[in-house]
Amino acid sequence: MTNKLSLVATGDSFITRRLVKNEKFNDLASIIQAGDVRFTNLEITCHRFEGYPSAISGGTWAIAPPEVLGDLKDYGFNILNWATNHTMDYLYGGLEATKKYIEEFGFVHAGVGEHLKEASSPKYLETASGRIALIAVTSTFADFWIAGEQRPDMKGRPGVNPLRVEKTFIVKEERLEQLKSIARLTNINAEHNLAVKEGFVNSHDDKTFVFGEYRFVAGGEEGMKTDPVQEDMNRVKNAISEAKRQADYVLVSIHSHEMAGDDKSKPAQFLETFSRNCIDAGAHAVIGHGPHILRGIEIYKNRPIFYSLGNFIFQNETVSSLPADFYFKYDLNHEHNVADALDKRTNNNTKGLGVNPYVWESVIATWTMEDEELRELTLYPIELGFGLPRYSRGWPELSQKTSILEHLQNLSAPYGTRIEIEGSVGKIRINP
Repeated sequence: MTNKLSLVATGDSFITRRLVKNEKFNDLASIIQAGDVRFTNLEITCHRFEGYPSAISGGTWAIAPPEVLGDLKDYGFNILNWATNHTMDYLYGGLEATKKYIEEFGFVHAGVGEHLKEASSPKYLETASGRIALIAVTSTFADFWIAGEQRPDMKGRPGVNPLRVEKTFIVKEERLEQLKSIARLTNINAEHNLAVKEGFVNSHDDKTFVFGEYRFVAGGEEGMKTDPVQEDMNRVKNAISEAKRQADYVLVSIHSHEMAGDDKSKPAQFLETFSRNCIDAGAHAVIGHGPHILRGIEIYKNRPIFYSLGNFIFQNETVSSLPADFYFKYDLNHEHNVADALDKRTNNNTKGLGVNPYVWESVIATWTMEDEELRELTLYPIELGFGLPRYSRGWPELSQKTSILEHLQNLSAPYGTRIEIEGSVGKIRINP
């Protein structure tokens, strides 16, 4: 294969308002539409309230009219992930309706399905430069959002393709003994121990001590270790193995809010492990999103890993309505409205995502691959209206701020990635 392939990727598209086309739109659309593969992460459900609101959500019950999919189409996007922490905000009805509208608007989409096989299978985009496979997964979800596996005697369950995480807390031997003593005194493990005894939960190995919901082991270097659950990692690798024999290029999308320590700009350890394992298995790029801010870029084996591309569109505070659960959380009642609820959550826009400037600036990544290798990667900085009223901010526009690229330089430096700033764009060059 000698075909060149051009790719464009953005982070989250949390779009709840209709697009008004203008010069800013035209500037972005010309960049996006130049690619053969044009990816964004769909961070909302799109329907006309066909589903019931879930008792829990990804933060905001994310819903928009299906017509916003046409606005994403107008930008030029042709392939979507929608396995996110919002996929099941309106339960199965919302999931099924969103799938229907996504397909009516002609997008190739991955990460969600009627059962686990559909949710985890590669989906294919046909382009003039070759056939592209997308495999999509999320590590941020409620347990019951996981798609169920089919059996000969039982149908599966709609949901997301999950990447579960195994967390292990490492402490010195004397601290572990203290935890065991506390557990005996408080009976914190009583329900777990009974569940193991009655066969409802599997027991752990002798080296692992369960304290409530957490797993502890004794070790010299104390801290938390995170790993992908092997069953999920193997399922993704099997999908990559299939896809690389059925397509010219394979992309993996991962929606992940989890972080290293308390720094949201640093990906969790398991995400780095997962992403490199995907490249090792044959993926040509890993596209990350989820935390609503930028994370670093790693060039691993001459293939890009975007740990987070931040936001492309972010309009989480212009949803049309919210369920009672949202109001009760903030001690509000039926007399209050959406604006009241959002004012309460943000303390009148003095806290939260609205006041974090990094939420409102990001990049569009464009890159070229030839003979399965990365040739050049260009980063276009964008701004989304930091400081504007919540009903105005959230639309992207090209930015001349080199500080966005300098910030991404710093985030990428630990991975050995060099981003050169040329005018108002960033460049990552790969020697052939």
